[in-house]
Amino acid sequence: MSEMQELVLLEIDTRGVATVTLNRPHIHNAFNDDVVRRLGAIWADLAGRGDVRVVVLRGAGKSFSAGGDLDWMRKSGQATPEQNRASTLNMARMLKSLNDLPQAVLALVQGNCMAGGTGLASGADIVVATRAAQFALTEVRLGLTPATISPYVVAAMGARQARRYFLTGERFGAEEACRIGLVHEVVADETALETRGAELVAALLQGAPGAIRDSKVLIGRVANRGVDDEIMEFTARNIADRRASAEGQEGLAAFFEKRKPNWAT
Repeated sequence: MSEMQELVLLEIDTRGVATVTLNRPHIHNAFNDDVVRRLGAIWADLAGRGDVRVVVLRGAGKSFSAGGDLDWMRKSGQATPEQNRASTLNMARMLKSLNDLPQAVLALVQGNCMAGGTGLASGADIVVATRAAQFALTEVRLGLTPATISPYVVAAMGARQARRYFLTGERFGAEEACRIGLVHEVVADETALETRGAELVAALLQGAPGAIRDSKVLIGRVANRGVDDEIMEFTARNIADRRASAEGQEGLAAFFEKRKPNWAT
């Protein structure tokens, strides 16, 4: 395994579950340009793989991710404006690639989930956190802004909550993160996190891969939109295509025949 591969681990099991693990536990999985490039390459690979159905995103050690490596960000101040923009654009592209994955993405969060780490979690479809997990968007305290992560964090917690937490930089716990929509579920500890993660993966594997992909596209199109002719046409076409698809026909047949559909494990 190369040094780059060791920064973020990728394992794919026989069920088609890809586990992506941030692997810098000695610095709470803070990321730098190399980590961003590695994540971007993983998302690009997974997006094109028909054999991968679920993606689990997690952090090794005590924390999910403390966000950007502070030494890396300090050194970026010595880079040229062009180098700085290239670095931040790579981050923006990596986050969009995560957000746009056709597979269901489950983030399992323990310990610190700060700044860019919160951005990564916000790009997942489902987030489960331990009760002791801590979140924060601390950029303003460093004279920065949570710019590249903002589309995903605001989509998760809403603009009103973002106006508080982007501006104060204060820490908040998992229960508060759940209350404001950043987290879906809170569990007691890391043992419970493993158990609940396995349960959710099993539930996701009951869904048809193409239907999950199209459901994610559907959410992206209708979120924060009024119902107009374009939306009605899109949603009608979405379900019409699904009904006529091989998955749709198999799913309906399996229901009436009282059996599992061919994609269910």
